[in-house]
Amino acid sequence: MSETTQPSTVAATPAAQAKYQVRFDQGVDAVRRIAAGADVLVWVDQVADAAPAGIAGDTAAAFVPEAALAEAPGTVVVAGLGDAAAVAAWILAEQERLGRRAFLAVVAAGRSDGGFAADDVLAAGAVIDALTELGIDDTSPEAAVASASYTGLRRAVAHLATASVGGREAIAAGTDAAVLRRAASRDGDATVRVLRRR
Repeated sequence: MSETTQPSTVAATPAAQAKYQVRFDQGVDAVRRIAAGADVLVWVDQVADAAPAGIAGDTAAAFVPEAALAEAPGTVVVAGLGDAAAVAAWILAEQERLGRRAFLAVVAAGRSDGGFAADDVLAAGAVIDALTELGIDDTSPEAAVASASYTGLRRAVAHLATASVGGREAIAAGTDAAVLRRAASRDGDATVRVLRRR
């Protein structure tokens, strides 16, 4: 596989994390900061994964803000804790198809009030950890911290996803806590949700 470098058109600001294959940030504005030149945007919204209707198929679009889609130049994949391993395997196959390193922007959706979303960061960390296990490990410091949060708290992620601000808000809005816990468990039968392919 050739070691193709990041396209030179990417702004070389520190916030862009452009020198790294796997980047991480949080919130819609993060797409603008780190997705330039990325082959795949992985949009991570853990609470949306537990929505009663689910987010399979076309309904996935309802959980990815239009602003994020507009800023993402490449393929957009939706992920959560349950399908992190499946998403990583799909990305590895996509990289092999490209015949070069695939540049990835992993974005935790974040809370609507702009606060820290522990559940989304853990889910993004699960995706990054799964990528690392497959050998895609040129991660930015930000991505490494998200991954370490997941690996360090792996045994408690179901509880943390439910007890987080996002989890408690979802429960207050009527989502069953058991559904939230199930969505935070790895699903060996998970399929990858590709929202847009480019």
